[in-house]
Amino acid sequence: MSSVSAQHARVLSGMRPTGQLHLGHYHGVLKNWLELQHEYECFFFVADWHALTTHYDDPTSIPDSSREMVIDWLAAGLNPGSATIFVQSRIPEHAELHLLLSMMTPLGWLERVPTYKDQQERLKERDLATYGFLGYPLLQSADILVYKAGQVPVGEDQVAHVELTREVARRFNHLYGREPGFEERAEDAKRKMGKKNAKLFDTLKRRYQEQGDAEALAVARALIEGQGNLTLADRERLLGYLEGGGRVILPEPQPLLTKASRMPGLDGQKMSKSYHNTIALRDPPAVVEKALRTMPTDPARVRRTDPGDPHKCPVWQFHQVYSNDAVREWVQTGCRSAGIGCLDCKQPIIDGVLAELLPIQARAVEYAAQPELVRSVLNEGCERARDVARETMEEVRHAMSLVMAI
Repeated sequence: MSSVSAQHARVLSGMRPTGQLHLGHYHGVLKNWLELQHEYECFFFVADWHALTTHYDDPTSIPDSSREMVIDWLAAGLNPGSATIFVQSRIPEHAELHLLLSMMTPLGWLERVPTYKDQQERLKERDLATYGFLGYPLLQSADILVYKAGQVPVGEDQVAHVELTREVARRFNHLYGREPGFEERAEDAKRKMGKKNAKLFDTLKRRYQEQGDAEALAVARALIEGQGNLTLADRERLLGYLEGGGRVILPEPQPLLTKASRMPGLDGQKMSKSYHNTIALRDPPAVVEKALRTMPTDPARVRRTDPGDPHKCPVWQFHQVYSNDAVREWVQTGCRSAGIGCLDCKQPIIDGVLAELLPIQARAVEYAAQPELVRSVLNEGCERARDVARETMEEVRHAMSLVMAI
């Protein structure tokens, strides 16, 4: 069992650059990010290297797509003062850690990741018989571990990726956490806590290691975190000493399950550019209104006087997102009795979507007109991210004996 130091309980999440975002991105990812940025130390990144795993043959659109995506992030409300926003390829430590982790990660771990075969099936038209595609889950692990992120917001279908990262971190710590003189250094760190706390630590450590007392483990972790005079290395050694292993160099992250938020597309399927059923965050109001007014409805309602079933209508899924209980009750009654027409039913959706997009679009215009500001946000974010990544890689290189004294 491993732990995540409280001071490193960071959140990390990224998004492949696909250009301007749509309502599916907003409801599925961005709204969650907006909440997390006020609760955690957040790192959000443009996953441009990940884009290459499936689009290596034509990368020319990645720079423009990245810029447009970041504009939408900022317009939606991501605050550079509350979160670190950066570009993956600007932090070479991601690639270095990926390389080093690849030396000790069993091939079978990558082949069994559920999305590996699923993606190959879904993207049959692309040649995905590449090392980059096989290894992209390990690159994701490097993305997480290089920041010692403690929380990774994912949907249920991505939990396997976080579990792989946990296994990789566990294996790394097992192989390289036993630094020379580990126990002596851990004992030195323990003494820094003072006699009373050191004695309590020993008691809790014994209760956990001899009796498997999970409560003792939790109390001991809190005790370590409460010591202001311990260095980061001291904490990592004590955490490993507590759990009977070596120094915890790469803490195991936890999946932070996001609320299931499936934004429907205009045809009732999941909203996706590949299905051509999206409403972009920056679509003009007239385009949004036309798209919603022409949405397909319950095929049983051929005429205005035909009763319908909201559950067979894509518009009802939008009401699940945008309407309150009173409006949904009005729709249920009116549709089933033919008391309202389909255009009547769509109007609250049109009003709701336009009201949601109005402030986002106003901010997007401002950011699009100030490319230097967007560039500055990314430059500052990349500097902050790289400072953290460099610290981790110094520890990793020492642990793997890659620092030669001259």
